[in-house]
Amino acid sequence: MATERLLSPQQRVPEEEQANFALRPERIGEYIGQRELIERLSIAVEAAKARSEPMEHVLLHGPPGLGKTTLAHVISREMGSRITVTSGPALARGTDLVAALQRLQPGDVLFIDEIHRLPIAVEEFVYPAMEDFRIDVTVDTGLNARTIQIKCKPFTLIGATTRAGLLSAPLRSRFGQTFHLQYYTVAELATILRRSCSLLNMGEAPDAALNRVAERSRGTPRIANRLLRRVRDFAHVKAKGKLSLSIVDDALTLEGVDALGLDELDRSYLRTIGNVYSCGPVGLETVAATMNEDAGTLEDVVEPYLLQIGFLARTRRGRALTRAACGHLGVVFKAQAEDGSGLFS
Repeated sequence: MATERLLSPQQRVPEEEQANFALRPERIGEYIGQRELIERLSIAVEAAKARSEPMEHVLLHGPPGLGKTTLAHVISREMGSRITVTSGPALARGTDLVAALQRLQPGDVLFIDEIHRLPIAVEEFVYPAMEDFRIDVTVDTGLNARTIQIKCKPFTLIGATTRAGLLSAPLRSRFGQTFHLQYYTVAELATILRRSCSLLNMGEAPDAALNRVAERSRGTPRIANRLLRRVRDFAHVKAKGKLSLSIVDDALTLEGVDALGLDELDRSYLRTIGNVYSCGPVGLETVAATMNEDAGTLEDVVEPYLLQIGFLARTRRGRALTRAACGHLGVVFKAQAEDGSGLFS
């Protein structure tokens, strides 16, 4: 599969990260969507500022592309503190974490992305740092082993993960605030896109055009902004920069994005199950071999959205298409027997 998949919610290249950074809100008042989360977060920030204390440690979890990193920067800005950004895989040794903690000033934010990938050995340094703002360093080994305590400044740890279930229970329990990010509605994405149009100097865009981009963005702001940049380029070349509904349709058709936000890889996956295996059930490895794709890629990249829109069922006997998926493909739906899991198989 091509790594540059347009509809992937993952960050693709560093240049895209820089482009997205310019579109991020900087204050809570500018943040669009996640209404209940933002309300709870606003209260927590105001309370911490009133007490002149660092905010409680925060865990942000949810699908990729929904704004976890953005929220971390918003919290830092609202608290008037600096933010240090790192990731679980980057903290390979305890000394890496110690170095990061020693650089923090009182009230600063340490943001660890993909915190579920933090090595166990590093977690042992995290626990006392989160609870008592100290680092326990073991010197020597065996009978000569002794522990040296190093004080660190009071700070706020913000962890972000797409797989909260992989966090160890001791680590998860040390976060005072836990927020789950939900997929965005079409109206929320359209509002985000209008703000992005202003920041990209695209001028006024018809509501219908922005709604069309939002409808095909899989509820994910990162994908919405990526599609908007593709539409902007298309409009610049084909329509002197003027955005319209027909220009959006033509641009997204050229990119292979259909009305449901499916691309060619999604459609190929559905066609393989629908046409080759009579709508299933069929094993994932079999589908992957037929498509000459990696099974892990299909499971992690393709299937989540198909499950979200109700086109795919995972059963004990394998993958099967739902009636809605068969209707979209134009193939005859073949009802299967119950397999005891509550889903047809």
